[in-house]
Amino acid sequence: MIKAGVVGATGYTGEELVNCLLKNPGVEITSLSALVDKPAEYSVMFPKFGKKVSLICKDLDIDEVSAGCDLVFLALPHTVSMKFAPRFLEKGKKVIDLSADYRLPSDIYEKWYKTGHQDIGNLAKAVYGLPELNRDKIKGASLVANPGCYPTSVILALLPVVKELSKAGIEPVVDAKSGATGAGRRALLSLSFGEVDENLRCYKPNEHQHMPEMEYILSQVAGKAVQVNFTPHLLPVRKGIMSTIYIRHEGLPDEKKIHDLYKDYYDKEPFVRVRPLGELPEMLDVVETNFCDIGLKVSRGMVTVVSVIDNLLKGASGQAVQNMNIMCGCDETAGLL
Repeated sequence: MIKAGVVGATGYTGEELVNCLLKNPGVEITSLSALVDKPAEYSVMFPKFGKKVSLICKDLDIDEVSAGCDLVFLALPHTVSMKFAPRFLEKGKKVIDLSADYRLPSDIYEKWYKTGHQDIGNLAKAVYGLPELNRDKIKGASLVANPGCYPTSVILALLPVVKELSKAGIEPVVDAKSGATGAGRRALLSLSFGEVDENLRCYKPNEHQHMPEMEYILSQVAGKAVQVNFTPHLLPVRKGIMSTIYIRHEGLPDEKKIHDLYKDYYDKEPFVRVRPLGELPEMLDVVETNFCDIGLKVSRGMVTVVSVIDNLLKGASGQAVQNMNIMCGCDETAGLL
């Protein structure tokens, strides 16, 4: 039985983690902590967990959490996790960090997150937690950097072809759209119902902090620099991401050959579903699941790939639980199907 703790249990990703862990028969949730006004039963904070969770959620006490846990999820804001991860690692705990603090080299991290990294030693040891790319490394990891939601949707959409197509040089154009929970549980006017409902907003084109994560990982896979042109949008929905990716390329293989590359690459992956030729996925096909669904079209010298995920599951908490299962030698799908 894995004894797991969630730090940051009152955010959207923390809430989803608790939900996934409760469904996993090999896990016991032993600690829930967050920055709270006063300790309270978690099921009082979130009534849907009534008669499911009896734990008290309270401010973080690292010694207390460590005493009762084998593995800790850090569902904390960017720049905060790196203050706590080393303390849990020093106590021999496995750590899965859902922030960006361990996803990038220190120089890129500092440029995009406007602060120096405070845990360079563990940064070098962290494994990027995309199972479809790094499953073997995740198995032996003590610290896993859970990928961002947008990067998960984009990288999975490009893994089967990026190395081959990059030989001639590619600059994927990514048009991505996300539900409002992607911004976290924050009281911002721009995220209020009256501002989001019946609206569609473009924000941070080629300036979003997830863009360097895509470029860094895809460049490693391709063996050469891959530049991504990334434009995110906010949808008037609660959950879900759709990334539509365009790659113009001279001398493209035919559509069936490219489709076969995707089918072969993901044939044994439990949470990636490649649609038959001629079919493109929709967000509602994957919301409330840990699946990434992918469809593609090749025409006029261009590959168009459509990728959809639930931003809080495959894009965050579901993938974190998938990583936990791999790290601990459990059935990878436990708690997620």
